[in-house]
Amino acid sequence: MNKDVGSFRRVAIVGGGISGLTAAYTLAQARVRGVPVSEFLIEAENRLGGVVRTDHLEGFVLEGGPDSFISEKPEAAELCHELGLGDSLIGSNDDERQTYILHNGSLVPLPEGLMLLAPTQIKPFLKSPLLPLSSKVMIATEWFVTPTKPREFDESIATFVRRHFGKAMLENIVDPLLAGVYGGDARSLSVDSVIPRFREMENQYGSLIRGAMATTKRMKKGTRINGYGENSSNSLFVTLKNGLGDLTNALESRLDASRIHLGQRVVSVERIDRNWKSPYRIRCEGNQDYEADAVILALPVHVCATFFPTLPEEVAEAFRTIPYSSAMTVNLGFDEHVAAVLPPGFGFLVPAKESSRLLACTFVHRKFPYRAPRGKALLRCFFGGTRDPEVMNLSNNEVIPLVRQEIRNILGLEVAPLFSFISRWPSAMAQYTVGHEDHINRIASVLQKYPRLYLAGNAYSGIGISDCIRTGRAAAQQAIDM
Repeated sequence: MNKDVGSFRRVAIVGGGISGLTAAYTLAQARVRGVPVSEFLIEAENRLGGVVRTDHLEGFVLEGGPDSFISEKPEAAELCHELGLGDSLIGSNDDERQTYILHNGSLVPLPEGLMLLAPTQIKPFLKSPLLPLSSKVMIATEWFVTPTKPREFDESIATFVRRHFGKAMLENIVDPLLAGVYGGDARSLSVDSVIPRFREMENQYGSLIRGAMATTKRMKKGTRINGYGENSSNSLFVTLKNGLGDLTNALESRLDASRIHLGQRVVSVERIDRNWKSPYRIRCEGNQDYEADAVILALPVHVCATFFPTLPEEVAEAFRTIPYSSAMTVNLGFDEHVAAVLPPGFGFLVPAKESSRLLACTFVHRKFPYRAPRGKALLRCFFGGTRDPEVMNLSNNEVIPLVRQEIRNILGLEVAPLFSFISRWPSAMAQYTVGHEDHINRIASVLQKYPRLYLAGNAYSGIGISDCIRTGRAAAQQAIDM
């Protein structure tokens, strides 16, 4: 039983990924300042960090999960500075930021000036072999689209893009980008929840091109986020010199080890009695119980749904409305001659229509410094998502030949890698499908029946590291204010 005496409010954090660690750290800092809270963290695995995992092998820095965060959102960088990691922040080598699209079996450069799904320069798209004449005509004339009455209903990104730029822009450029970032499908992902600023552009300008150009102009007048470390002040992507594992390790180091319970898989969360002020009982496998006055669930929503066996079906269904996709990354290290023959740039994306199971491949040694010994190459391949969930069923002995075949077909690499490092993340990527905001509202209405129960993670207001940090801090603050 985990129960402190006195007037301290016990707060349990279930889940030790970046969201849960941030929540625990925020509560621990509050306790040090004299706030009457007593936090403890429960994690099913025997390690903390969740999908953030960095390994070091033969001088290579291997990211199993996310490899960076975007500089437009400040939460991750601010937390790094707070933890004393500011000098370790590094930016991507944006001078080499060329991305390719696999098109009819060959790598074709992504046109310059793309803001996720809208051109900020028209001429590169008119010259690109990725688009047929019909799409180029749509792009050339999209500039003249004027605002109409704002749409009252959410829609898929696929419908949105086709309306503005046509089918080829969707299939050859936007969909592979979304598959690489979100592990999702443009036909189901929500405009209002995934790309709300483009909805705002449409409402304000009509033309997404004019909206994207105006946004780019405003960004150039300002700066991204001040105070980054080496080579990062103007970079789109930012990471830590020795890997993002340093962030989760730093958070863990700020916690009291006696308040961390690893290898404890939660099976239920319920109030001890019907009194709304009643504390919660958290039951783990092996009949280990904990009590808490408040609970922060920093886990995938579908996992949270299993904790409440007494929920009415319609309430449990609210927790199951957010789908998740799975992901697998494979890091491959290569010797000097491979680094020399790779095309310049950060890597490539693969549209669904290509005969490949690969979603994307990053040339990590080009994207960030300090990721590989001098002269050597590090490739990171992505599989899974909603496009190919079955790939997760392959054994490691089946995955490696698949990866080698894919990069042989696309890059012409016949040489065996120095090593391969596989990371699997089943049901880890929340999918913001059409109607996502309604799903969140349903979950919020359910929580009203469970006072002092809070949620954090990548399913609510963004999938990135900064988004997770923001939800973790917010949940902790709610627990402090209860």
